[in-house]
Amino acid sequence: QVQLVESGGGLVRTGGSLRLSCAVSGHTASNYAMGWFRQAPGKEREFVAAISWVGGTTYYADSVKGRFTISRDNVKNTVYLEMNSLKPEDTAVYYCAADRSWGSRVQLATLTHYHSWGQGTQVTVSS
Repeated sequence: QVQLVESGGGLVRTGGSLRLSCAVSGHTASNYAMGWFRQAPGKEREFVAAISWVGGTTYYADSVKGRFTISRDNVKNTVYLEMNSLKPEDTAVYYCAADRSWGSRVQLATLTHYHSWGQGTQVTVSS
């Protein structure tokens, strides 16, 4: 079972930047899918970005494309989400997720694709 621990959230002004980290333990050499999702108050959890552990293929939600970058460090066993040009609508709890299998963009954007989740980290963007 993979364990995920997020960090790096906080309060930032509109236009600012944050980098979230997801420390991964219990990971195997298989091509895990690593995802970032977010959930704003009163809204459903939504897909943000995904990356393949082997190869580094990435997918992004249209709402963050060009502003957010997902990456992974295979040595540190950590996945990152670099967030730039932040907007108030980016305010949410951000969750890291993992699954043993890669998939299509549609599959990777689906909550049920992932079998492990972190506890979340709060990101607040003030206007």
